[in-house]
Formats: sequence, C-alpha cells, structure tokens
Amino acid sequence: MVTVLRADGLRVVIFANDHPPAHVHVIAGRGEAKIDLLGADGRPALVWADGMTRAELRRAWRLVAEQHAFLLQRWEEIHERPRLG
Repeated sequence: MVTVLRADGLRVVIFANDHPPAHVHVIAGRGEAKIDLLGADGRPALVWADGMTRAELRRAWRLVAEQHAFLLQRWEEIHERPRLG
C-alpha cells in the first residue's frame, strides 16, 4: 500500500499488487471509499464506501476529482510492468 496523497484529513492510497481498472482507496478515520479513476464518462466514479460520513465522502470525491491527472500518473507508475526481452 502506497500513500500517494494526504489532504483535508484524508489519505489516498494505491495498493501495489492491485488489479485494474485504475482506482484509489480514500481513508478517513475509520471509513474507506474505493473510487475508480476512470468511470464510464472518464471522470472518477464511486465504487463503494464503508464507514464514511457524507461530508467525508464528498471531500474524498472532490479531492480525487481535483487530483485526477496526478492520481492516474501515480497509478501507472506503481503498476508499471517490466518489459520482457
């Protein structure tokens, strides 16, 4: 698990051995949300949330939307596959 961003009481993490599609986990206190970085319309989309208040969830989605390009770049860097040959 790599913490890629901290802001506004939130911690955004990407798991190194995680699966596509590109997504982040946002942790707030005891709650967590999983947000796809490329939803159906190309913008972030909530996959699920557990234990977060509505205010935390709004902050999480706003942060991911604001940092969208950075988070996509970090996802690619973390999941870069070595080239064979």
